[in-house]
Amino acid sequence: MTYLLALDQGTSSSRSIVFDRGGHIVAMAQRELRQIYPQPGWVEHDPLEIWQGQLATAREALAKAGIGAGELAALGITNQRETTLVWSRSTGEPIHNAIVWQDRRAEPSCAALRERGLEPLVRKKTGLVIDAYFSGTKLKWILDHVSGSRAAAQRGELAFGTVDSWLLWQLTGGRVHATDVSNAARTMLLDVHTNQWDNELLALLDIPRELLPEVRPSASAFGTTEAALLGAPVLIGGMAGDQQSALFGQACFSAGLAKNTYGTGCFMLMHTGAQFQTSGNGLITTSAAQATTKPEFALEGSVFIGGAVVQWLRDGLGAIQGSHQVQALAESVPDAGGVVFVPAFTGLGAPYWQPQATGAIVGLTRGTTVAHIARAALESIAFQSAALLYAMSRDAVAAGGAPVSELRVDGGACVNDLLMQFQADLLGIPVVRPKVIETTALGAAYLAGLTCGVYGSVDELAAQWQVERRFLPTLARERAAELMARWERAVRQTVAA
Repeated sequence: MTYLLALDQGTSSSRSIVFDRGGHIVAMAQRELRQIYPQPGWVEHDPLEIWQGQLATAREALAKAGIGAGELAALGITNQRETTLVWSRSTGEPIHNAIVWQDRRAEPSCAALRERGLEPLVRKKTGLVIDAYFSGTKLKWILDHVSGSRAAAQRGELAFGTVDSWLLWQLTGGRVHATDVSNAARTMLLDVHTNQWDNELLALLDIPRELLPEVRPSASAFGTTEAALLGAPVLIGGMAGDQQSALFGQACFSAGLAKNTYGTGCFMLMHTGAQFQTSGNGLITTSAAQATTKPEFALEGSVFIGGAVVQWLRDGLGAIQGSHQVQALAESVPDAGGVVFVPAFTGLGAPYWQPQATGAIVGLTRGTTVAHIARAALESIAFQSAALLYAMSRDAVAAGGAPVSELRVDGGACVNDLLMQFQADLLGIPVVRPKVIETTALGAAYLAGLTCGVYGSVDELAAQWQVERRFLPTLARERAAELMARWERAVRQTVAA
């Protein structure tokens, strides 16, 4: 039996999953990750907690699987993207907490770049909009605020990385400082047409090149783990940002195939092949996970608050004691009773890009109950995702293609049947849930498997993808349009506020 290990380092937890050659889960371990909120709009993680938690889950998953590290063909890494770390090359010690992708502290730097009219330049080279979401301005903030850091960086004493690079550094005992193209594409520093760091972008943000990791294809021999960590050296054969990894794990290898991941946020990607396609509808262009050196692209829309709205119902509102209770509470009423919940807790992402927006619940009456609010919270995930898919389909048609014909789904919240059915009803196309919903980790395992020869081609991987359930739309299109119009009105109110 051939085994592959995936390290899945996410925003709210670190997980490790052992897969067999057929892509089936053999064992899994998970550890929650503490969220640090120094002030409103700021979100941080402890880099050492990321590393130690991830290592602990890897060891636990191997123990649960009853195998040793020597029985692994390879391991792959997938990670929360854009989260920014800087550490000492000599000691491996971080110089600041990791600044998480949700963090908004770099917005003043972004506003200054936009005011200088630099958005077209950044978009042309990177496919991204100028936003505090991406790593470049987070890195600039660290260099601006940690005393002596920019000078130390110029001397080559510091290393920058997103979480993948941080884990790779730790796993290899500091021997390898690298990233993959899908993570590098999220920094606002990479020319995605050449997959090279761009000197003009580095100069705009005053970032020393000496800080940066080497950029490699997503399926590459990145290095081997220190033998003492897992019990034997293991080839690190794949790395990809979590959403591109999920696109890969969903077998979306060709233009027009799309997936949506329902996690802390929601992330919809549509593969566009070798075509760098600029969106006219508020989406970004990003590098897909790449098994070769040939650039491949995807259109992406990001919802900042997806499943996190359920955490707010639990922790902020006290409406439920556990996230698993939300479906029963929402199903206790036939609909949301006219309530619309726009969870713009950290601004609004695609296709709106309104960083100043704040959350709002509209349509409240004396008859509104907490069940209506819970249902509206669940529906907000589907509304935001529907806005993304409509934008994606318009872009596809504008480029001479066809609208998206089905949506493949994954992530923790896709197990919620009420949410998935409502999603299909809004979209008017099938929503397809695969048998293995841990597609983020599966994508990393597949990339590693390609590198070490467990799989011969992506066609072999596509043949392994299997459907668990297909949700078909049942709502009249006129009614779906009315609901979307009500949602857009609520969004406008939120932005106006």
